[in-house]
Parts: sequence; structure tokens; C-alpha cells
Amino acid sequence: MKISARNVFSGQVTDVKTGPVNSQIKVDIGGGNVITSMITTDAAADLGVAVGKEVKVIVKASEIMLATD
Repeated sequence: MKISARNVFSGQVTDVKTGPVNSQIKVDIGGGNVITSMITTDAAADLGVAVGKEVKVIVKASEIMLATD
């Protein structure tokens, strides 16, 4: 598979919270870093997302916001 996005991280699914419409997927990308993704529950099922599965996290955004106290 080729993709134009440049922010691609490999990781392992550590948690899946399935809802009626969306599912929250936590992916450990190493170094103590975990990325949380919200995808449709149908997409999670189609991809076979499950705890322990190796996945690619692809970040494609025009804006990323950060805040501190």
C-alpha cells in the first residue's frame, strides 16, 4: 500500500472501546506514547481491530492544536 500522508506510526492496539456508532482505539506507538483514534464501529469491524493487533496510525490534519496551563 502506498499513501501520500507522511505522519505514519506503527503500533499495537492496547484498548478498544466499541460504541454503537464510533469506537475509540488506543495504539501504543512505543517510547511510552499512545495515540487514541476515533473511527466508526463499522470501520473497526472491517479492519478487524482488536487488542494486540499491529496497525499503522496515519495522521492527516490541516491543524493540530496544543494547550498548556
